[in-house]
Amino acid sequence: MSNKEESAGYVKLMKFIDLFAGLGGFHQALKQRGAECVFASELNAHLSGLYEKNFGFQPSGDIREVNLSSIPDHDFLCAGFPCQPFSKAGGQKGLECPQGGNLFDYVVEILELKKPRYFIIENVPNLINHNGGATWKTIS
Repeated sequence: MSNKEESAGYVKLMKFIDLFAGLGGFHQALKQRGAECVFASELNAHLSGLYEKNFGFQPSGDIREVNLSSIPDHDFLCAGFPCQPFSKAGGQKGLECPQGGNLFDYVVEILELKKPRYFIIENVPNLINHNGGATWKTIS
């Protein structure tokens, strides 16, 4: 990589995974910097279809049904952290929410298993203050 590319913020030849990918905001940002997506997951079928249309990459469905050791090695783990369990707009059941509260555990398991150099997790409104700050303390 040239000094010019490095100073422009390129992450050429880096690989990333895109968990809870949604429409692919992380994918868009890293692809523009020259990184390659090697795995994505998105539970919502409509969003998964749009992701494939936008990026030519079909996300796996529910991360809970993926053999985590089969996820390719990567430099960046990106996670569009499911916000409904923590946001004021959602039920605020937090880590105990049966629909998505435990998904953070999968992020941690993949981090421990694959040891990427970097991870980026979406900023979720109210995550720091949820449950009097206890949720943030648990996950940080």
